[in-house]
Amino acid sequence: MGGKKSNHLKQALHRFSGVRNWQLFLILVPLLFVAATLLRFDHLRMVELRTAVLEADANEDDEAIKTSLTALQQFVFSHIVVNIVEQNGTQKITFGTGPFYLEHQYLRAANAAIETAEEKLKNSGTPESDAYAVAMARCRPQALAHGWSLLSTQYYECLNRELEAYPTVDRLAETELKADVPSTELFRYNYASPIWAPTWAGWVILLCVFLILVIITRILIWCVLRIALFFLDKH
Repeated sequence: MGGKKSNHLKQALHRFSGVRNWQLFLILVPLLFVAATLLRFDHLRMVELRTAVLEADANEDDEAIKTSLTALQQFVFSHIVVNIVEQNGTQKITFGTGPFYLEHQYLRAANAAIETAEEKLKNSGTPESDAYAVAMARCRPQALAHGWSLLSTQYYECLNRELEAYPTVDRLAETELKADVPSTELFRYNYASPIWAPTWAGWVILLCVFLILVIITRILIWCVLRIALFFLDKH
C-alpha cells in the first residue's frame, strides 16, 4: 500500500515539475520591469499636470487653474500614482499627488481681504480713520517696491511706524486686518489615487501578483509532496 502511495506521489511530483519555477521567474522579471515603467509614466504624467496647475497659479489665471485642477484630479483618481513625499523631515511613499499649495491664488485672496479691511478702517468715520488712511497710503508703495505681501510683518511694522506720528491713535493690531483673510487650507490640495486601477499598469501589476502567488503556491505544494514522500519511503 505504501509503495502505491509513494508511486502516486512521485508521479504527482513529476507532473508538478513539468513547468519549472525558474521559467515562471523568467516571465515575472520582465513583467515587473514593465509594471515599474508604466508606473513611472503615470507618475511623470501626474507631475506634468500638477506643474500645469502651479504655472496657472503663478500666471494668476483662475480659469486655467480650475481647468488644470480638474484634469489633474481626473487623472489621479483613475490611475495608480506612486509618489514620494517629504513629511516632517522624512520621506514616505504615498499614492497620489502629495500636498501642494496655490500660493499666488491665496495671496491674491488674502490681499483682497486686507484691502477690504483697510477700506473699512479708512471709512470708519472715527478720528483715527484719517491717520490709518495716511499710514496705508505711505506704506503700500513701500510694500510694492520691496515686494512685501500685505500680510507680511514688514507691512504691519511700516503701518505702526507711521501711526506713531499720531500719539492719540492706537497702534494697529494685525488681527484688525487679518480678520477676513481666508484660511490657507482652502488653497491646499492633495489628491489621492487608488491602490489599483484598471489601467495598463494595473493589469500588469495584477498579472505579476498572480505569478508570484503561483510561484509561492508551487513551492509550498512541492515542499508538502517532498515531505510526504520522505515519510512514505521510510515506511
